[in-house]
Amino acid sequence: MSAEDQESKRRKIMTDQTDGQANHFQNVGEQVGAQIEDQPVKEVESYCVNCGKNGTTRLLLTRIPYFREIILMSFECPHCHFKNSEIQPAAQVAEKGARYVLKCENKDDLSRQVVKSETATVRFQELDIEIPPKRGQLTNAEGLLAEMVEDLEADQPQRKEAQPEVAEKIDEVIQNINAYRNGEKFPLTVSVDDPAGNSWIEYKPGEPSHKWAMYEYPRTAEQNVFLGLISADEVAQRQKEELEKKKAATSSNVSASLSDAPKTSGFVSDQSKIDNFENEIQTFQATCSSCGKPCETHMKPVNIPHFKEVILMSTVCDSCGYKSNEVKTGGAIPDKGTRITLKVTDPEDLARDILKSETCGMVVPELSLDLTPGTLGGRFTTIEGLLTQVMEELHSRVFTQTSDSMDEATKNNWTTFFARLDDAIHGKIGFTIQMEDPLGASYIQNVYAPDNDPNMTIEEFERTHDQNEDLGLNDMKTD
Repeated sequence: MSAEDQESKRRKIMTDQTDGQANHFQNVGEQVGAQIEDQPVKEVESYCVNCGKNGTTRLLLTRIPYFREIILMSFECPHCHFKNSEIQPAAQVAEKGARYVLKCENKDDLSRQVVKSETATVRFQELDIEIPPKRGQLTNAEGLLAEMVEDLEADQPQRKEAQPEVAEKIDEVIQNINAYRNGEKFPLTVSVDDPAGNSWIEYKPGEPSHKWAMYEYPRTAEQNVFLGLISADEVAQRQKEELEKKKAATSSNVSASLSDAPKTSGFVSDQSKIDNFENEIQTFQATCSSCGKPCETHMKPVNIPHFKEVILMSTVCDSCGYKSNEVKTGGAIPDKGTRITLKVTDPEDLARDILKSETCGMVVPELSLDLTPGTLGGRFTTIEGLLTQVMEELHSRVFTQTSDSMDEATKNNWTTFFARLDDAIHGKIGFTIQMEDPLGASYIQNVYAPDNDPNMTIEEFERTHDQNEDLGLNDMKTD
């Protein structure tokens, strides 16, 4: 089969639905001026909530590059001229919530495309303004600012008569927003937090790592209730059951301790038999972040030589098949962060153990790889395993799903990146790993221990005020 036939077959597979029907989701750019037999915009007669008569809803099924499929909906009533437009995600609720952060440093950054689902919260940090969850939108950062100005100006005439002081304050806010819109003030940090994982901010390959970031997080029980995945009654029932189990376990442990105590004394001796948790795998009940049903989480403490004790955690859900594993570090928060630099010069170095905590950022300059804190979560693996996981995540989530919409230059950049990453995984090229963890909870194995490793340097640094703020340490009171 020729290369052209393979590419044609791959594109056909990506455009077929699993139920055998044609998939009409195409990239936004491909739908502009596309000459296809079926009309890409579907029209449906719909009820108008404004006047009670029938209007027309237009549906456009499209795919956002570097993201997923969405449905654009636009309603217009010819009788009362009421209009409304919104978006709906065409994909299912993601396994985890997602938060996207964009730092706008010039006016062009305000044109970045933003997908805001109906469950997402948008925040402008410098303006200290938050947009709560409401209708879904396909817009950009400047469009969100323009909508805020429009909403604030709507009632200003009446407000100036009834509450002139409040109207004056709102005018100041409007002027501040317009200053960012017109490019007079920068930077402006925009974040979109969506527990459903169906929102997105446009990413541009090759840009500095500080401009764009994405963080995934497990949903809380309250967020699962908000998304309708489970009911509030189910959460209350599970909390009640967990509380009863804890009470029963506590009562059982006390009874066992009393029965094992020396009969010559009325008190439990310090030499009484206790459970040894170091060599046992502990299992406790949890709630699946994917389907919201009960599941089991396994936990085991592991002592890493010449470092500290860590806790390995693994969650498996029998209901939906969801699996996750991560590592948590134990002990007190150190006074300083750590910066670890390792020069990988031999293929055997790829077998070194590496612990990358959730708060750790990692940079490999030779590969143009920059992992922001929170990426991949906490991982205890080998250097080869970590690079392999990075390659699989990027290839499946970014390159494979959006390669059809990439221009040749971007596709070549990705291909070159994956080729160099593959060479590094197989030990064909040397590279340098730089890890910076403000909590000092990350680690790379020293094969020369207890002597110093000539290829690795470990240095401590003082955390900045912003790092302490992000970690919640500025508000922590221990007195």
